[in-house]
Amino acid sequence: MTKGYMDYQSASPVDPRVVEAMIPHMTEHFGNPSILFRSDGDAARQALEEARGHVAGFIGADPSEIIFTSGATEANNMALKGVALKLQSKGKHIISSVVEHRSVITPLKYLERLGFEVTRLPVDAEGFVNPADVEAATREDTILISVMMATGEVGTIQPVGKIADIAKAAGVLFHTDAVAAEAWIPIDVSTLPFDIMTLSSNDIYGPRGVGALYIRKGVRLEALVHGGGQERGLRSGTENIAGIVGFGAAARIMGEEMEADTARVRPMRDRLMEGILEGIADTTLNGPRERRLPNNVNIRLAYIEGESLLLSLDMEGISVSSGSACSAKTLEPSYVQLAMGIKHEEAHGSLQFTFGKWSTDEDVDMVLEVLPGIAERLREMSAFRPGMEYDKSNFGHHGHDEEGE
Repeated sequence: MTKGYMDYQSASPVDPRVVEAMIPHMTEHFGNPSILFRSDGDAARQALEEARGHVAGFIGADPSEIIFTSGATEANNMALKGVALKLQSKGKHIISSVVEHRSVITPLKYLERLGFEVTRLPVDAEGFVNPADVEAATREDTILISVMMATGEVGTIQPVGKIADIAKAAGVLFHTDAVAAEAWIPIDVSTLPFDIMTLSSNDIYGPRGVGALYIRKGVRLEALVHGGGQERGLRSGTENIAGIVGFGAAARIMGEEMEADTARVRPMRDRLMEGILEGIADTTLNGPRERRLPNNVNIRLAYIEGESLLLSLDMEGISVSSGSACSAKTLEPSYVQLAMGIKHEEAHGSLQFTFGKWSTDEDVDMVLEVLPGIAERLREMSAFRPGMEYDKSNFGHHGHDEEGE
């Protein structure tokens, strides 16, 4: 792994053991699992169901409760739109939060255009959704509550167990996007009252372009992709066997190694966090110290733009994310941080460091060695420094993204 890579939340390398498991299904065992009465189809079908079993075992589910998708975005769309369309005769009210991933936010806006009503709950200064707010917002016509398991940007671990209990007591389906949490928090749906849950392959060191939706037995969704009826009729189309095999291998390995990975990464996270906060003046931790993902450090450096920090670190061979933009398509500050009450100009100066399986103490050393000097240099030329007036017009047009939202 390249030294200085600290952006696992954006993309993770594929575990070499996963690649090894995938290769035969791209070169030798390339049959279509829908073909009956042929050995090549039987082999592909067997590989598909074995991988389904590994993913199910990773979260304590039954294999029949796992539906494979092209990734977490499709899984979130399937969950939200599938429930809404299936249950619209019962009600059209959905509850979510203001800090969800774009793949939840955007489908909910689409559903509003179809006549559904969405209540978006606020978060506190550390990014937490209050379960009491969920309970107060629940109505007779509420059909779905969707709150992510952890906020990937600032590391906040949401009280989804309590929120799911509230949903269950009200007879409302509960969905959680577990992508940011799945590599770091053990999940057992046999004890947690989740009805629907989104998973991603690459976030546990599997291949990109593969995800899954856990759907508890008895929960019904409207299909969004129609065709040959694969994946219980919910996701037609020939399955990506090599990718799914990789996802299954990654889930099996993660189930065995999560505890050791977490124990190794957490001290590195803490050393980086404290090193920046103590070594650089005017820095603030975004998100909580407790109930935080063990691989996440999100720091706000006053008087500096995050993009300048990111580019300066990249020149030193250090890859991180800037919390000053919710995507690479806009210079808008993070909507997550704005929802936490962080000022517009302050949110522009955030850096997000995320650790992974191949992170090392040397990565931490690199950051702590170069970041203080970078911060000092950028502050000397910053328009944000004390005495300089902040002007939002410096950051261009606050327009729509390519999806028209």
